[in-house]
Amino acid sequence: MRGSVGPGACARSLPGVGQPVFSHATTDAVEFYRRHGWVLTATLDAAACAALRDWVDAVMAWPDDGEWLHYREMTDDGPRLCRTENFVPFHTGLRELLATGAMVETAGALLGEPAVLYKEKINYKAVGGAGYAPHQDAPAYRFVESHVSCMVAIDDADAENGCLEVVSDAFDTVLPMDDEGCIRADVMDTLDWETVEVRAGTTLWFHSRTPHRSGPNRSDRDRRALYPTYNARREGDLRAAYYQQKLAEFTDAGGVDGRVQVSLINDFQGRSV
Repeated sequence: MRGSVGPGACARSLPGVGQPVFSHATTDAVEFYRRHGWVLTATLDAAACAALRDWVDAVMAWPDDGEWLHYREMTDDGPRLCRTENFVPFHTGLRELLATGAMVETAGALLGEPAVLYKEKINYKAVGGAGYAPHQDAPAYRFVESHVSCMVAIDDADAENGCLEVVSDAFDTVLPMDDEGCIRADVMDTLDWETVEVRAGTTLWFHSRTPHRSGPNRSDRDRRALYPTYNARREGDLRAAYYQQKLAEFTDAGGVDGRVQVSLINDFQGRSV
């Protein structure tokens, strides 16, 4: 499931995308990432996007009592699915997409060493669905020091339906946090936030310390995205350990008052069902 942009090319004419979109793991893409802390790559062509949507539709229909993790939020239209995690052991297509081939190769190129899948999630931002407070991923990731995250757009993402916003050139340190593990408000206001609108099939890669956030979905259409995270292979295959630790910490924490807990930091703004 490779993108339609040829090796070494940089596509700057995708409609609705204001930033350069590179093909997988090119020298220019790696340089852009290492300079700014994020980069866009063309990952899936139209046929692959259609297959991905079918796969995600199937995952959304899975029951809540499986080994995967479904989370739901309350919207004005009632409860809606907001996230699924730990699904690659149970879906061949998604496992091959995220844990083998071009995605892992691109992660390794950005890390500068071979990579392995650390965790995976699908975020569903339904109509009326909540956004995520400004944060960095690094404080939520246990066991690893070298990791990169990305968002694979399943549906077009824009400002109206709550696309990601990032801060360039600000990934050298973990910023001061509030009690929720998110970027402190006085620090957030000093940052230069850039809205990153992407077409379906495009991937936004970002450093684990790159500040990012997203608003609620104020559009009339649902928006979904894959979010795999990769760590340096030399640190070990820690995916199972991550989910074991996450469930243990969730049990100890006892939930977030009035909001859905989906992360080891309390960045999600969704209301509890």
